[in-house]
Amino acid sequence: QVQLVQSGGGLVQPGGSLRLSCIASGTIFNFNGMGWYRQAPGKQRELVAAITRGGSLNYADSVKGRFTISRDNGKNTVNLQMNSLKPEDTAVYYCNAKGNYNYWGQGTQVTVSS
Repeated sequence: QVQLVQSGGGLVQPGGSLRLSCIASGTIFNFNGMGWYRQAPGKQRELVAAITRGGSLNYADSVKGRFTISRDNGKNTVNLQMNSLKPEDTAVYYCNAKGNYNYWGQGTQVTVSS
């Protein structure tokens, strides 16, 4: 059984920073990578950033240069450092792990507002 537990998030002013973390437990068969998705009100869920098993990085154009995805403890933990936050970054952020199935964290609210 796979479980992804997220931490971080909260309320931050525009231009501020937040760091999200996600710890995976259990066995992910045919593990391929991990990433972060977000869903803003009235919007579809979108990929924010991902890191593959081989270490390749992928970012949404809207966050490139501001967000950084990283991993440690092998591939058990994935982080998302979010800098220069904008109001349009406001969303629920979900950790994702991909293997034979997609696994999801519980989601955490990020609100960017003055």
